[in-house]
Amino acid sequence: MASLAHAPVDRSRERGPASSRRTLDAMNFFLADVRDGLGPYLAIYLVAVRGPAHGWNEQTVGLVLTIAGIVGLLSQTPAGGLIDRSRNKPRVVMVAALLVTLSSLSLPVVSGFTVVTITQSIAAAAGAVFAPAISAISLGIVGPKLFAKRVGRNEAFNHGGNAVSAALAGALAWKFGPVVVFWMMAVLTALSIAATARLNNRDIDNAVARGLDCEPDEECETQSAWRTLLENKPLRTFAAIAFAFHLANAAMLTSVSQQLARTVGKDLATSLTAACIVAAQLVMVPVALIAGRKADTWGTKPIFLVGFAFLTLRGVLYTLSSDPWWLVGVQALDGVGAGIFGALFPIVIADLTKGTGRFNVSQGAVATAQGLGAALSASLAGAIIVRAGYSVSFLTLAAIAGAGLLLYLFAMPETKKGAAGDGHAAA
Repeated sequence: MASLAHAPVDRSRERGPASSRRTLDAMNFFLADVRDGLGPYLAIYLVAVRGPAHGWNEQTVGLVLTIAGIVGLLSQTPAGGLIDRSRNKPRVVMVAALLVTLSSLSLPVVSGFTVVTITQSIAAAAGAVFAPAISAISLGIVGPKLFAKRVGRNEAFNHGGNAVSAALAGALAWKFGPVVVFWMMAVLTALSIAATARLNNRDIDNAVARGLDCEPDEECETQSAWRTLLENKPLRTFAAIAFAFHLANAAMLTSVSQQLARTVGKDLATSLTAACIVAAQLVMVPVALIAGRKADTWGTKPIFLVGFAFLTLRGVLYTLSSDPWWLVGVQALDGVGAGIFGALFPIVIADLTKGTGRFNVSQGAVATAQGLGAALSASLAGAIIVRAGYSVSFLTLAAIAGAGLLLYLFAMPETKKGAAGDGHAAA
């Protein structure tokens, strides 16, 4: 890392303003179902509602998700840079929420492959803003000392919001069909914008929010984001690990939802997919809280290894039965892996980039690798399903997760110095 031009300044705070911390809770809760767009419901809508008559199957849906994912990953680093430069981060979040929602709500009135791909690409590009923005706002409000706990709380409210919205979607889809997810998204977007608008921008320290330990002038920033990534070996290793995790994880729920749509019909598949999401999100809430609270004492490495182990196990268990409720039960294991990843991802990045002023743009750079894994996951799984079936696809994803576990075990250092089992120093 390049040395800073100024002596470090302690800009940590013991706590952020109570009103802003409560607003962060509400913001994470209502944004939960907005930030990822339609998610697995897109596959159900295109496969079961539009169907082969309009040229949609698992492979074409996977191609749309891959193209949108590539657009999203190319937007990650610029999104992080935008958040670093922005002096009004809540406003950026509100604009992104509107773009994601308008792109998704257009789906019932557009039909062609090209138009659907464009709308989902716009949603993916706008969605790249949320992760760095929420992390930066949180760091700027509570400071570095309380950041790990705050991230765990953010993830808990995010997963709680996902669980509630998925439960509502499942119940309402039973009566009104898959189109209900579009109505819900519009309502949640309005609520998320209202919550974000209540956030006092003056409570956010923009220097702390980008990971600076010095006064935020030009001399504090001597490296580009890509140079930071290339010269920081642990950060580069973590980018490869994030790629492997999402290459294995991203297509699992989408594949399950498509399998359900084929076996039980679109209406019941929507409800069962919602049940899958609820089961996983309910597990994620306590997992994210525990991971955030214990990261400083247990260390990030052992917790992350547990997440990879559960991801590997989940891929194998999907192949044991095609019973809908078995699939729902196995999907609950996603709550362990994804809950840990979501809680620890910004913490590891913050540890590896502390004092550089490159926290958010480094998040974007690593998220680019993560997004590439997620984008390729959809096409990989879709192609395998069409040619060899669902079981072979799930076993392939499980093998990728196992490879990621070994990479983390042998190549990634512990980022929390002094944590239990710490055998390596952070970069």
